[in-house]
Amino acid sequence: MNHHEMIRLTALQMAEELRKKTFSSVELTRAHFERIYEIDGTAEAGIHAYLHLNEDEAYAVAAEVDAIRAAGGAEAEQLHPYAGVPIAIKDNIVTIGQPTTAASKMLEGWMSPYDATVIRTIRAAKLPILGKNNMDEFAMGSTTEYSAFGVTRNPWDLNRAPGGSGGGSAAAVAAFMAPWALGSDTGGSIREPAAFTGTVGTKPTYGSVSRYGLIAMASSFDQIGPHARTTADAAALHQLIAGHDPKDATSLRTSWDGLLDAAQNQDLRGMRIGVLDELQGPGFTDEIDRQFETVLDMLRDAGAIVSIVECPNIKYALPAYYLVVPSEASSNLARFDGLRYGNRVVPHEGATAAEVMAASREAGFGDEVKRRIILGTYALSAGYVDAYYSSAQRVRTLVQQDLNKAFEKVDVMIGPTTPTVAVPMGEQVSDPVSMYLDDVVTTPANLAGIPAISIPGGTADHGMPVGMHIQGPAKADEVVYRVAAGLERLIEEATGVPFYDRAPELTAAVTMEGERL
Repeated sequence: MNHHEMIRLTALQMAEELRKKTFSSVELTRAHFERIYEIDGTAEAGIHAYLHLNEDEAYAVAAEVDAIRAAGGAEAEQLHPYAGVPIAIKDNIVTIGQPTTAASKMLEGWMSPYDATVIRTIRAAKLPILGKNNMDEFAMGSTTEYSAFGVTRNPWDLNRAPGGSGGGSAAAVAAFMAPWALGSDTGGSIREPAAFTGTVGTKPTYGSVSRYGLIAMASSFDQIGPHARTTADAAALHQLIAGHDPKDATSLRTSWDGLLDAAQNQDLRGMRIGVLDELQGPGFTDEIDRQFETVLDMLRDAGAIVSIVECPNIKYALPAYYLVVPSEASSNLARFDGLRYGNRVVPHEGATAAEVMAASREAGFGDEVKRRIILGTYALSAGYVDAYYSSAQRVRTLVQQDLNKAFEKVDVMIGPTTPTVAVPMGEQVSDPVSMYLDDVVTTPANLAGIPAISIPGGTADHGMPVGMHIQGPAKADEVVYRVAAGLERLIEEATGVPFYDRAPELTAAVTMEGERL
């Protein structure tokens, strides 16, 4: 099997071939680095999914896995089933031995003294870490154009954004530069990039995956989750990283061992699938609507029971999200003041602490981060906290209650992940309100802490992928994976090939005008 064939396998297929010794982990790791060097390019041209590559450590882990397998015996039998399969990491998850910047100049060059819990799990399973992925600064953005180190571009069309904030992770997976990746989702930062790049992205039930070591934007919303090319790959990675962590006070004591089995049960007969009445029609493009109707017909033909459900308060979810999240972000980012955390800027000799803080924040934070800090600080200020922050929290409760009632009638709910396909680069930078509206479908899941997934649901405008968003009750991640896998099978049967194989072939890093670098 040549390198081109290796990197186009799913992560689970790679794991199986490694166990059969069809190829070694070193060969597989080398194939991915060759792909990265071939097509990833730079901030000025190409995809630019990676901010940092971790070659020495990745090859060392891969060689260790190969040596253990070659020696056989008890140690080989105890190897994790996925040992040797490479992975990429979003750059807001802390890692020993690699920079962690959250794509901000405030943390440029910072090396964490400890690993996030999910990274410790990845290292224990001996997955070679390829590197750290680009993202919107401190996870604030929907296009990965707000990275302090340059944009990431969509592998399906380099003139379009890959979504955000986890555009680097999604682009790396879509372009076969990693079989899977870890991301974080505060209001759709895994699912929206998945929709824009034709990949699979999961926001797990809040508390199922430890947040210890994730640089917080909004602590009551943030959740680490998987990017992958198939639902089964996402379920496998989710199952690997899920579990109780005493270092995370919000971590649940729930077993998540059945996720992969659920993703391999693709029977949709009798599944009750709801369509939210409030998230249809105006705001969604005609082609998105048509593709969604096609998907609903597929589900009905497969034996699912599709019905309309109502959540009257969900129309207030987006404005509530954009009050609570900036409020939490303004509090979390207050620590980056150039004195205790973050790069320090001293404006002049004898500068006061206040002047150092102001200069450090002015130089370290980008425009979108400053905008959200100002918004959150205002919402929390004396005289306004009841009118804005407290009211938004009451709306959050109403949305949670609406969703709980809806899930008494249906097993899951489905809709398009985004109102449009991937937007042209630059379009939303000049119109941040338009960027915020892109999150209208994904934010309710974070307000309620429930699981949700985006899978490819066909193509629409300009041949770009359309994401289908499936969400279920809290702790019902298995049901979400079952329905997602069933729909994934139907779409593959309709086209004859896995959706990820429909991505445009990229043979070299090219400029947006199509010129080879």
